[in-house]
Amino acid sequence: QVQLVEFGGGLVQPGGSLRLSCAASGFTVDSYAIGWFHQAPGKEREGVSCISSSDVTYVDSVKGRFTIARDNALNMVYLQMNSLKPEDTGVYYCAAAQHPDYYRDCSIATFGFWGQGTQVTVSS
Repeated sequence: QVQLVEFGGGLVQPGGSLRLSCAASGFTVDSYAIGWFHQAPGKEREGVSCISSSDVTYVDSVKGRFTIARDNALNMVYLQMNSLKPEDTGVYYCAAAQHPDYYRDCSIATFGFWGQGTQVTVSS
């Protein structure tokens, strides 16, 4: 059974940093594309960063600030978020692709398994 659990969110001041973690079980993160998604209040969920066997992508708004990383030994995926801005506020979800070795793009349609999300609030 595929399960994803995110943690590491919290309240941070603008310019600060957070590292989100995604603990995976029921599958190995090196065989599935993994994505981090952001849902701001009142807005649709959108892809922030995705990692597959052959590609790493970032949405333009986070390039140079966020870094996705995968630890195959621990079966974890991380999202290091630096230089945080108020517009980064929202719930962050970790997701795994619908099937092993499947990756189309960093959009919701690619992903079939979701965590419960972790809240990030960037505010002074």
